[in-house]
Amino acid sequence: MTTPLSKIRNIGIIAHIDAGKTTVTERMLFCSGAKHRAGEVDRGTTTTDDDAEEAERGITIYSACVAFPWNDVLVNLIDTPGHVDFTAEVERSLRVLDGAVIVFSAREGVEAQSETVWRQADKYKVARLAFINKLDREGADFEAVFNDIRQRLHARPVAIQIPVGLGPAHVSDPFRGIIDLVTMKMLSFPEGKEGRQIVVDEIPEEVADTASMWREDLLSELSNFSDQLMELALAEEPVPVDLLRKVLRDATVHLQIQPVLCGSALHGIGVQPLLDAVAAYLPNPAEVPPVEGIDPSGNSEHHRKSQTKSEAPPIKVSRKPDPDEPFCGLVFKVLPFKTGDLSWVRVYSGVLKGNSRVLNATRDKKENVSQLWRIHASKKEEQLESTQAGDIVGVIGLRDSVTGDTLCDTRAPIILESIEFPETVISMAIEPESTADKKKLSDALVMLRKQDPTFAANENDETGQTLISGMGELHLEVIQHRLQRDFKLNVKVHNPRVSYRETIDHKAEVLGECNRLMNGVQHIAGVRLRVEPFNSPTGTPVVTNSLDHGLPSEFLTVVLEELENAAQGGGLLGFPLMRVKATLLGGEVHETASSEIAFRTAASLAFDAALREAGIVLLEPIMRIEVSTPDDHVGDLIGDLQQRRAIIHDQEARSGRTVIHAEAPLERLFGYSSAMRSLSQGRASCSMEPSTYSRAPEEVLAKFL
Repeated sequence: MTTPLSKIRNIGIIAHIDAGKTTVTERMLFCSGAKHRAGEVDRGTTTTDDDAEEAERGITIYSACVAFPWNDVLVNLIDTPGHVDFTAEVERSLRVLDGAVIVFSAREGVEAQSETVWRQADKYKVARLAFINKLDREGADFEAVFNDIRQRLHARPVAIQIPVGLGPAHVSDPFRGIIDLVTMKMLSFPEGKEGRQIVVDEIPEEVADTASMWREDLLSELSNFSDQLMELALAEEPVPVDLLRKVLRDATVHLQIQPVLCGSALHGIGVQPLLDAVAAYLPNPAEVPPVEGIDPSGNSEHHRKSQTKSEAPPIKVSRKPDPDEPFCGLVFKVLPFKTGDLSWVRVYSGVLKGNSRVLNATRDKKENVSQLWRIHASKKEEQLESTQAGDIVGVIGLRDSVTGDTLCDTRAPIILESIEFPETVISMAIEPESTADKKKLSDALVMLRKQDPTFAANENDETGQTLISGMGELHLEVIQHRLQRDFKLNVKVHNPRVSYRETIDHKAEVLGECNRLMNGVQHIAGVRLRVEPFNSPTGTPVVTNSLDHGLPSEFLTVVLEELENAAQGGGLLGFPLMRVKATLLGGEVHETASSEIAFRTAASLAFDAALREAGIVLLEPIMRIEVSTPDDHVGDLIGDLQQRRAIIHDQEARSGRTVIHAEAPLERLFGYSSAMRSLSQGRASCSMEPSTYSRAPEEVLAKFL
């Protein structure tokens, strides 16, 4: 039976690593009855961390989707990683979700990745609830974390629950329950019931004043969004629970506030009320704005009036979250299998049926939808005949579709905004242990690239190395382990070679002479050549000739050709040449012994001699770096960059953070992302891109001489 849009919630669980996201997900599955026993992260028995690497490390690496009923609502939930190396999994999940639960540790509060995922949720305009977890831990502080959310995230948190007590059982006032500020009731969770049973009582006298104070704050905050509520509050009349919930929902759906709940997911405390809040306050697919895209066909009145499609700007079109609209959906994850890829698709409009044909508008290719599946973690759970707007499903049969591609009705094409992923920040060289495994490694890297858009693998034409690039050292370590475990490939990884360049220090003029006896024939020729530093637009060597060179045309051609080949072949150290101009000044022709071979030899000797005379200069690649960090870590990061021979260009303030713009040699940046995170307690992020080539220090040149 098709679930009405109003009864669907597409949500994500997002947070910093170790805040308890996966435990929250596991307890939600248990409390909803979707599981008979709650798994544990430490034992590797959770539903969503079903990869061997996740179970071994006790962290989430890949986003996982589960669907379960709660009361009369169907919840499509995506559990996401918390480690910064896997932030792209959060990015692609938030792109297709309507709401999110952001989990905070009651002891650590707002952490580095908390800030990142909050900004990502802002970017995609995702409504969210906050859940302050681990209130039964030593050092838990609900109020401090609540204030942290407001100050560090520039958010508007509104507490709808507060804890009774804080900390573990051995402290004087341990965490033992929750006060619901909407109903003004005390909720307690009997031991041994793992959160499935809730006891509702009146608020104890010893915490009544605290509860009243928080309730006043709640009413005061919500009065900004409802005149009716404001009038009741000013008249000191009781506010109906239904009105309070309606105002909470409206303000949350419109991204004006973030309701804050609390509990301890490990013991199931507060998980059922959190599920109630998901159903009550987060939007259903019909409450989010229509999805927008562009019409790739130009099938519009404006386009038809234009002489050519290229003359008209792209036409924006939209699709309402309505089964009666033409179908469109977005591929946001691909899991490659030998039997066929499983593509995760968010359906935004219309109806998608199994055994049908759709258009991949991004690539202008038609695709077969062989089967539709309900996803459970990373596996197929239940085959579906069809699905409709608002749902998230797994599709089997797509051949050319990758993450970020739009699928749509062939008669109503639309291209939705794709998913942008951050650039890779670290690279390593990789090679198989045996040459027999080279093809196998290449195929495995293609499959991994398809699954992970932030992983790149390319062969460097200059060094011959295969370079793998990712978001951090842990990211590449996980890739290496997957190659060994899943593909049975033993590989070696090490730092990549730096792509140095060569140029010359000053101008030089030489005469290259050939006077050789070859196969009983004398070959004589001379070539006069000048080389000089020269900045061409592309940096590549330039070969030219003076107008009064005096060489016959047949010899001029071969000399220029040989000089071109020599310039492209590299410098004296074997690195490519750049910023060099070679000018043929003239030559010496023998009446009978000059030949093409003689002039080729003379030109080659002249070129090498000119480079030696002009002085070798080694150029190293310089990277442009942008580091974003909280203000209190700026000094440490600048000091570290300066030790890496970086030049700091400027700093700028951006909403509570400082962005450092610098340039540094690539050779000193291997391992930088790990050092940066260590210095900033994991709160800084950086991006790098090639900038230019600059003269390397003498000690670097000495290693090659």
